[in-house]
Amino acid sequence: MAARAESTVLAGARVVLPTGVVENGRVKVEAGRIASVGGEADQGVEVASVGGGADRGSDASVLDLTGHWVVPGFVDMHNHGGGGASFTSGGVDEVLKGVRTHQEHGTTTLVASTVTGEMDFLAQRAGFLSELVEQGDLAGIHFEGPFISPCRKGAHSEALLRDPDPAEVRKLLDAARGTARMVTLATELPGGIDSVRLLVEHGVIAAIGHTDATYEQTVEAIDAGATVATHLFNAMPPLGHRAPGPIAALLEDERVTVELINDGTHLHPAALELAFHRAGAGRVAFITDAMDAAGFGDGVYQLGPLEVEVKDGVARLAVGGSIAGSTLTLDTAFKRAATIDRLPVTDIVRAISANPAKLLGVYDRVGSLEPGKDADLVILDADFAIAGVLRRGEWVVRPQLG
Repeated sequence: MAARAESTVLAGARVVLPTGVVENGRVKVEAGRIASVGGEADQGVEVASVGGGADRGSDASVLDLTGHWVVPGFVDMHNHGGGGASFTSGGVDEVLKGVRTHQEHGTTTLVASTVTGEMDFLAQRAGFLSELVEQGDLAGIHFEGPFISPCRKGAHSEALLRDPDPAEVRKLLDAARGTARMVTLATELPGGIDSVRLLVEHGVIAAIGHTDATYEQTVEAIDAGATVATHLFNAMPPLGHRAPGPIAALLEDERVTVELINDGTHLHPAALELAFHRAGAGRVAFITDAMDAAGFGDGVYQLGPLEVEVKDGVARLAVGGSIAGSTLTLDTAFKRAATIDRLPVTDIVRAISANPAKLLGVYDRVGSLEPGKDADLVILDADFAIAGVLRRGEWVVRPQLG
């Protein structure tokens, strides 16, 4: 059982705030929320070692996190499962197992993504997942398919693909009962632009992905209201010098946030660097696109109706060999960004927490360390490995400090 930190001070760490990194910083948690943040001088309290410390003038326990980082809880807006469980097909216990797996890796806010299936099944699934959104286990639903291009289908069943008819898009939104947060579309298909407009009218993110669109068609979709690039570079035409395609249009437009899967398989480091350089840290969202095997291991899995083989942590379709989602968790994406890509930690935090929270409309509660927000935070050691995870003031991973 998770233990609530009723009144706890996290002290001595490098704390990443929206304004920058505070050395020897402090975060005070009370009743599941962030009560205060700042530096040692701002708080005027002594630091005691873990296990016996107290916040002077109060009954708060104090954790000495010298040598650690404290960052906001991660926000994953594109995730199909984990811990051996699928968000597309699993029951309540399975879905919650997948959610818990990602929480243990720092993802305190998670959107459940579905894969292409029959319309009636997806509508039924939306109704089921909406209940978990309503009770606070999920942050929303993302429909990836069936409204995508057969030319760029990736690990989606071509037999079940269909054009983005606005009436069918509306069917899924209605089934989700206000919990749909994003729909991925190949907007160049018949009905694509009208579907984008429908999504915008209902406050749902229209994401361009699994697309064979030209540069000009992508610009048209962005002008109609599309604001996200589903896993940029993957499942879309490559950047060309005469036919720049969707990548150039998505990178250059200030209205678009680009998803990136930073697992070392989906993207070359140079592609990630290009995206950050062109879009800037304020327009990048790290995602996992995780499937069942995330946090679980190699083996044979189902992704919708298709069989997937996971070997050495890489998921591919058993037939055809297409990459089939990832086995990534966001703590790995964070560590890779810091140690291999050499990105500033403040930029990583924007991409892994603040930006997706803003897109999902939950930045008033999560995505940054600010007083009044949910006590969702991650403690990382000096090597950027998980040392503790707090969600709504309850320890998912309790720090084991020496």
